[in-house]
Amino acid sequence: MKYYLIAGEASGDLHGSKLMQGLKISDPEAEFRYFGGDLMVEEGGTLVRHYGQTAVMGLFKVIFNLRKISGNLRFCKQDIIDYQPDALILIDYSGFNLRIAKFARPAGLRVIYYISPKVWVWDRKRVYTIRKNVDKMYVILPFEVDFYKQYDYAVEYVGNPIVDAVEESMDSRVEQDEFRSRNGLGSGPIIALLAGSRKEEIKHCLPEMLAVINEFPGYRFVIAGAPSISPEYYARFTGDSQVDIVFDQTYDLLMHAEAAVVTSGTATLETALFKVPEVVIYKVGELTYFIGRQFVKPKYFSLVNLILDREVVKEFLQYRLRHNIALELHRMLEDETYRLVMLDNYRKLRDRLGEPGAYKRLAGRIANYISEEKKSI
Repeated sequence: MKYYLIAGEASGDLHGSKLMQGLKISDPEAEFRYFGGDLMVEEGGTLVRHYGQTAVMGLFKVIFNLRKISGNLRFCKQDIIDYQPDALILIDYSGFNLRIAKFARPAGLRVIYYISPKVWVWDRKRVYTIRKNVDKMYVILPFEVDFYKQYDYAVEYVGNPIVDAVEESMDSRVEQDEFRSRNGLGSGPIIALLAGSRKEEIKHCLPEMLAVINEFPGYRFVIAGAPSISPEYYARFTGDSQVDIVFDQTYDLLMHAEAAVVTSGTATLETALFKVPEVVIYKVGELTYFIGRQFVKPKYFSLVNLILDREVVKEFLQYRLRHNIALELHRMLEDETYRLVMLDNYRKLRDRLGEPGAYKRLAGRIANYISEEKKSI
């Protein structure tokens, strides 16, 4: 069968490549055409546009790049029509992909969406757009099944791919002595700083994290460097701070950390699955915060708390961050009972996410779904 996939950023490229691997097993005659990245290219098929040409992040950048976005949408729509795939698979990247879905379903194409837009945070009216224009939605957060059920729309939870990634990493575990030696890290328990993967996140969150270092003598603070960010960019904020940085080794870092300060996002879940006590923060520009708080009022904003629907890790947003980070780090490092309760909740989180094998299950379900749909025509 012919599959057209659209992934608009680095994480989507990873998810797309893993899904392609699974589809080649479930459907040996699978053919691929896609918007994606280098990892998807390794799986074969035809790359139409690299996400480096299409990704636009942030409210104001979107506004200033409307012409570019419109051009990519027109091109993509025509390319899909010319290819006539058996299934269009949209991966995350909601701003672009929901527009494609609105075009594709009326055009008679089967539309599959993997990794739901965060409609439970931003603009719940988009649920109706999804219900009208997406044939099948596969989600990676278990609470999303019940969320969509409120709107009379059935979605399928196929497991969370982060479970697979963490377990694979554990299987190739790097010993602590080797990790420290490889990166020139001296002695002292490690506190990991995960400041995000985008420049705007790092600009706002990393200085708040660095501000607490002097309160923890004897500990070694280590930044998990994002692969898309240069060392020079981090140097703008680190200055003469007593902090180290490692690139492309986030999982190795978490394996050996005593605690972590984490910018809200996927990293909060990864940190919990590595059983590292964490405090979660987020900070944006004042104007963005002012606009956002008019629309976004979630009960929690970290995935750990959202999945278990209770406060497992402390979350701090926008103000008094350095004070709260220091307070929570002291508690996690010095109060053994508090630490053990958090770790016990992490075990419950892991159980809630289910078994590994998310991509394989997803590929099998997609291939079976398309095959059954074609038989019914």
